Amino acid sequence: MLAIVGLLFGGIFGYHAWKAHMLKKSMAGMQMPPVTVTAMKAELQSWQPQLKAVGSLRAMRGVDVTSEISGLVRTLHFKSGDDVKAGQLLVQLNADADIAQLHSLEAAAELAGTVYIRDRKQFDVQAISQATLDADAADLKSKRAQVAQQAALVDKKTIRAPFAGRLGISTVNPGQYINPGDKIVTLQSLESIFCDFLLPQQELSRISLGQKVIVTSDTFPGRNFDGRITAINPQVDASTRNFQAEATLANPKHELLPGMYVSVEIQAGSMERHLTLPQTAVTYNPYGDTAFIVEESGRGSDGKPILTVRQTFITVGSSRGDQIAILKGIKEGEVVVTSGQIKLKNGSMVVINNQVQPANEAAPQPVDE
Repeated sequence: MLAIVGLLFGGIFGYHAWKAHMLKKSMAGMQMPPVTVTAMKAELQSWQPQLKAVGSLRAMRGVDVTSEISGLVRTLHFKSGDDVKAGQLLVQLNADADIAQLHSLEAAAELAGTVYIRDRKQFDVQAISQATLDADAADLKSKRAQVAQQAALVDKKTIRAPFAGRLGISTVNPGQYINPGDKIVTLQSLESIFCDFLLPQQELSRISLGQKVIVTSDTFPGRNFDGRITAINPQVDASTRNFQAEATLANPKHELLPGMYVSVEIQAGSMERHLTLPQTAVTYNPYGDTAFIVEESGRGSDGKPILTVRQTFITVGSSRGDQIAILKGIKEGEVVVTSGQIKLKNGSMVVINNQVQPANEAAPQPVDE
């Protein structure tokens, strides 16, 4: 009985071992078909180091025009959106009572001047004392000071543009009573405009006054606005470790407006040369960035080269548009897989088909299709 059971189990195990051996032999005889990929040569290209930031536009001079004193609006001398010159009349407040008071004080000052002149002549002939003449002189100065004070008050009833610029939208109307500090209209100077942006402290050594910046806005797709760095904040924010810089842009057509957000590119450093590839050529992994290099491993029966891939670790630099700079791991002229590497491993056979190449533009532009 034991012998029969042993023979039975031996036959079963032997059959499975023979089947596994035949399956392994069959798989060894099978060859995986090559993977279709796109590839390109790694070539040196000129590379301008750049820093990127998000900026906010600010007028070189911009205020909300207000009144220093309260009063009733008599007339408005502007329309919303007007371009005005420095000193141009904007609003006239009712000043009738103040002007009348000014005339009264002017009359009192004129009388004090007449009294002082008359007493001066009498003092010359010793008809009055020095104390009387001094009192007359003090009274004259006081009356003239009151006139100047009242004249300044009357002048404040006339509100003028402090500088040339463009007015905003106003909701003030004639007959309306305004208080000190009430906003009448915004005034912005738009001939040139500031762009404020933040950068991390480690980039401070790469920023200097006069450095060129290129500003773009989604309001004007495809257009660049050039400017120069004109100020760098001497203090780093302790909470964010960022510092603020300011660039000045020409704005002759008044297209850029205060408050707009923009993208800022700062040309930092001299022109360099780097091996450049599409960003799709890089496989990013927690253990390091890799790429697949295409190599010729022999010739097939038809005489055509057999292409295989070799995975290699690389060091990447900065990116621009669709491109990325390769610092280490790839040599100039090596053919690198740019798409299709998801199915690849070391030694995989490939076929290159570049009919549809991944994007490889340094400054890609949106395309309407």
